[in-house]
Amino acid sequence: MMVSTENTTDTRRNAIGSRLPHGPARNEETVAAAISPEAELLALQQAHARLQQAIFEAAQIQRRLCAPREHSWGEFQIAGEIFPVRHLSGDFFKVMEYPGSLGLVLGDIAGKGLSAGIWQAHVMGLIQRAARRHADPCEAVAEVNHELCHDESQPPLTAVFLARIDPETQELVYCNAGLPSPLLLRDKKALERLEEGGPMLGAVKKASFRSGRVLLNPGDMLIAYSDGVTECRNTEDQEFETDGLAAAAKVVSGASASKALFSLLATVLDFADTCSLNDDLTLLVVRRRDAVKNEHPRSRTKDFSAPHHRRFGPRGRKTPAREDTGSER
Repeated sequence: MMVSTENTTDTRRNAIGSRLPHGPARNEETVAAAISPEAELLALQQAHARLQQAIFEAAQIQRRLCAPREHSWGEFQIAGEIFPVRHLSGDFFKVMEYPGSLGLVLGDIAGKGLSAGIWQAHVMGLIQRAARRHADPCEAVAEVNHELCHDESQPPLTAVFLARIDPETQELVYCNAGLPSPLLLRDKKALERLEEGGPMLGAVKKASFRSGRVLLNPGDMLIAYSDGVTECRNTEDQEFETDGLAAAAKVVSGASASKALFSLLATVLDFADTCSLNDDLTLLVVRRRDAVKNEHPRSRTKDFSAPHHRRFGPRGRKTPAREDTGSER
């Protein structure tokens, strides 16, 4: 997807050459003499527009790979969103249904933009395959780490939070490999950090990984996030930090997963104010609601694969807007 100087020159020549008469008289000198500054600018604009369209289409594919953005499964509500700092994101998340359990993954590939974005599908594929093979997240993460460390194409380092929820025991088993520790907000606003796991994937060939286990009680809320959230800076060059996210989480205690997600995102963006994001920003919120008697795990999803828009919030600050055009099943 890179446009070299050679390709740009060829594009200009083709754009102008198509307007010239064909025959023996047409040669390189004739073409060069016919290229006016206006024609050069037009050819460059057309090439740039094609490149932008290609990147836009790639970003759309990324969003579909990360779907669903909103999911309801038995007693659990899940909502996630990604704000890429450039067109393509190195961050990703995925909600995965298995027989008798629900899988969750949030990841952050080192780097930004095109390079990280191109690796995303490959890394997500490895994780999904390993998660199907291993019920214990630490075993799945170890398998992906082995694959990345022995890949001759030298993929970038990847931080991953992988978890699985058992609807019978209401237990969440997780492995956090290199991401900031996810927060577990209990119903009475007590906060816990999920710290069991290991190093980033692709860093250490013989790395060991551990799984942690927590019980999700009615009203509990899990918040997993990339470091783009806590490292977001404001106009005074201050970072949002984990304490900022923890404080914002307590404010949304009791809200649905979707409402909590968009409130947290709005708080982060409001903190940044006029400063641009320096890194991809991703949040995944899981909330257990009160159990419904005789209800078996059923799923309902909303796949927001179209680009998100941002509406104006407090003090004219742009905040993420929900899209209600997704399909529900």
